[in-house]
Amino acid sequence: MKIDPVFIWTAFVKLLSALPMTLFITAISVGAGLVIGSIIALLRIYKVPVLQHLAAFYVTFIRGTPMLMHLFLVYFGLPALIDAVSGAFGWTFKSSSVPILVFVLIAFSITAGAYLAEVIRSGILAIDKGQLEAAYAIGMKTPQALWRIVFPQAFAVSLPNLSNSLIGMLHGSTLAFTVTAVEIFAEANIVATTNWKYFESFIAAALLYWGITLLIEKAVAVLEKRINVYNRGGVA
Repeated sequence: MKIDPVFIWTAFVKLLSALPMTLFITAISVGAGLVIGSIIALLRIYKVPVLQHLAAFYVTFIRGTPMLMHLFLVYFGLPALIDAVSGAFGWTFKSSSVPILVFVLIAFSITAGAYLAEVIRSGILAIDKGQLEAAYAIGMKTPQALWRIVFPQAFAVSLPNLSNSLIGMLHGSTLAFTVTAVEIFAEANIVATTNWKYFESFIAAALLYWGITLLIEKAVAVLEKRINVYNRGGVA
């Protein structure tokens, strides 16, 4: 088998058109996952009756099942639920009016939320309880103490795991092609069908993913350095 270096470059350039979609899916999924994960982590840490058990079940179920399954459950299940509710209330709204991308984002956000919940929970638990007690001593309420004292420190502690989750979701976004969302991997398949040079096309896709991953790692390293300088009392 002969490799066509020229086509690798041609495919790489064409794949750039799908880069915004990949970054959008990754950013929204991780952003929503952070919100979901924070809520789940707090429910478990403060042992909220009933809700803590539901939160624990959510985490164990999502972490114990494949990401592709989450996508299919949402992609096939949510439209059926929407249509059933719409029919019961006599609404004209149908699931067919919802863009496929919305179902992808919901599924990936649910997945990210479960994994990030454990990252956030471990980060919060790593903070000395004396920090929270000191915040209470100067009159702060729990939400204020969490937002101003605990979360910033937990973020610094959890940064390496958060970056791993971000990279994992970037790579997991390739599953969106199974429901016809055109991200980098789907575009690689489309480009390859023009002359059946799948190997070259996937090499181009791999290089693009690798490049994005390197940029994320570099950005996290810079951010971690600035945080460490700040924690030592210096100026970033």
